[in-house]
Amino acid sequence: MSVAVRVLTGDALAEALPDVARLRIDVFRDWPYLYDGDADYERDYLRAYQSPGAVVVAAMDGDRIVGAATGAPMSDHAADFGAALADRPEPLSDIFYCAESVLLRAYRGHGLGHAFFDAREDHARALGARWSAFCSVIRPADHPMRPAEYWPLDAFWRKRGYAPLPGVVAQFAWKDLGQATETEKTLQFWMKPL
Repeated sequence: MSVAVRVLTGDALAEALPDVARLRIDVFRDWPYLYDGDADYERDYLRAYQSPGAVVVAAMDGDRIVGAATGAPMSDHAADFGAALADRPEPLSDIFYCAESVLLRAYRGHGLGHAFFDAREDHARALGARWSAFCSVIRPADHPMRPAEYWPLDAFWRKRGYAPLPGVVAQFAWKDLGQATETEKTLQFWMKPL
């Protein structure tokens, strides 16, 4: 399998956003997101990537984007995320937010997760960020839709130097599969120094 990783900013990033939206809708249907996405929600959510500091790291199979990881300075991202860090000693202006990593199932297990984090962290350093952060969705261990074979990515994130920030969570709403309306979800912040 030959997959190239490209770092996209500016106009190239803007051109990739419809593919990012498609991947988010597809990949996030799975556990733990259970996201019942639509184009309108995606259009609103992806506005954060109009920031001049934003990046999309695209996994390319030929001309096709098969995976993407996004990031932007925390101060340019959704206010709900920044509010969760308001009591932290790190200024928001020093934090780069690694948002989603979405990759089609057939391309997993080939090191692209590391490539996604490496490229976003390099981009963050180039912007002068001192910290890198992301959120993980918190779902109950006994949730009826949790697959038996699921294992959390905590060990992967810890190997990369990230640690959960105790008590630092954000609330974000989306519509779950099988639900008629959006409901609030709790997301745990993880962070590491750059």
